[in-house]
Amino acid sequence: MRARVETVRIDGLPVRLHTLAPAGRVHDAVAPTVVLVHGIGMSHRSFARSQRALAATHRTVSVDLPGFGGLPASGRRLTMTELGDLVVRAVRSRGAGDLVLVGQSMGTQVVAEAARRHPDAVASVVLVGPVIAAGRRRLLTQALDLGRDGFVEGARMNAVLVTDYLRSVRQYVPELRPMLRYRLEDTVAELAQPVLVVRGTEDPIARHDWSARVAATAPRGAFVELPGPHHVQERHPVAFARLVGEFRRVQTLEGLR
Repeated sequence: MRARVETVRIDGLPVRLHTLAPAGRVHDAVAPTVVLVHGIGMSHRSFARSQRALAATHRTVSVDLPGFGGLPASGRRLTMTELGDLVVRAVRSRGAGDLVLVGQSMGTQVVAEAARRHPDAVASVVLVGPVIAAGRRRLLTQALDLGRDGFVEGARMNAVLVTDYLRSVRQYVPELRPMLRYRLEDTVAELAQPVLVVRGTEDPIARHDWSARVAATAPRGAFVELPGPHHVQERHPVAFARLVGEFRRVQTLEGLR
């Protein structure tokens, strides 16, 4: 299964889309479209295994944000509002309608903001390893937590982390401040869409109490833990894909009642 890869420009900013769908139906309007948004410093590679699992049953689009995944840096700091708008506009420019937004780490901030600003386009939201916990919004604290996570991530993911970080440093540094200051819990409290929070049981960055609090803050929230680290979606891609699919099915049935 090979992805269709294309780069679109939204207001002059490049966004790369990696599309996989059942039986290669990347051009069909297979509903819903599951959109995968990486964390700071990362790329679509942080969803490589989970995207393949999800693409067995859903049209999927994994995103590279401006300045990440080898794309040119924007030359300035981008807010979560801007990034959320870019994701929705880029994916919808290629014909996607009903969206399930899946964000990991900083990507949880991006997709939450996208859902808040585009309620008609976003059907539900999945937050994997949400950041950043109240009381831990300091650069040194996050750096230490990231270092701890490196001891529980697998060799493949650590290799992706290092190489993606190195090639994204020009955008990574400006994005640290918006990420550290963003109050995810406030945005989630405003979302009308169903919100699923997923956490790895060994995740030192998105800790249990904080992640559970984010889910409880959502008017329609749920919280699930899977065994693993911060990138738990890659440690257990099939289980993660089933979890997203089941969450979507439950919400669909509730909507029909």
